[in-house]
Amino acid sequence: MVKFLCLGSGSSGNCYFLTTGTTSILVDAGLSMRSLRKALQSNGFELSSVSAVFVTHDHADHIKSVGNLANDLDIPIYATQKVHLGINRNYCVTTKLTEKHVRIINKEETVQVGEFSLKPFEVPHDSSDCVGYNIQVEGITFCLVTDAGQVTPAIQSNVSQANYLVVESNHDEEMLARGPYPAYLKGRIRSGRGHLSNRECGNLLAEYATEGLKHVWLCHLSEENNHPELARKTVSTILRSYGIVDGVDFKLEVLRRKTPSLVYELTK
Repeated sequence: MVKFLCLGSGSSGNCYFLTTGTTSILVDAGLSMRSLRKALQSNGFELSSVSAVFVTHDHADHIKSVGNLANDLDIPIYATQKVHLGINRNYCVTTKLTEKHVRIINKEETVQVGEFSLKPFEVPHDSSDCVGYNIQVEGITFCLVTDAGQVTPAIQSNVSQANYLVVESNHDEEMLARGPYPAYLKGRIRSGRGHLSNRECGNLLAEYATEGLKHVWLCHLSEENNHPELARKTVSTILRSYGIVDGVDFKLEVLRRKTPSLVYELTK
């Protein structure tokens, strides 16, 4: 039985936990060690059980604890070469990675960790580099796409393969336009290397979800330019315009920014 737990999703810190009971992995580690440990223990898991951390990109809210996880718990950190260089440059990683814990991955090449087969794919974002992950385990496909400036063929392809999907729904376009952010920051978010809006996320799901998709979690919502119910409603409305009904065709939920999700059991 594969289990999934989101420990945090948003600019305050991102981290996703997957376990088979034998092998456990994290995707990103943007929370403090204390927060990671507490969130896992409160759900019956131990941070020391984690076999590997897979990093999407080198922004602070995704890598805060990678150095501590590596050096304190002897956990290898998997990322592209550019992301690893960015991690070592980032001010927020106070404990730097050593060669012992660095694992270089390449886009479109599969990495095996225990029962998990992970294939990174390109995601456009204004970091040193950025990937999503297509994760195969126990006959299911779990896909994660976050911090994506635009929808690309690689993203479309991986969404169409997913049974379970974590996908960015960062901002409401009108809230962003009317909000307090300075013009340069609004431009960054809207750019092809920024973040996906609710509308873009809804269109992606409507056009590329298949009958094999069982559950979608909307992630990385902006605190200033979005709201959980607004994101859900916008995406659900777009889906219905394509004849796709939330709760019938697949389940749609919004991940919380600062508190852990429920523990979800992923089945074929």
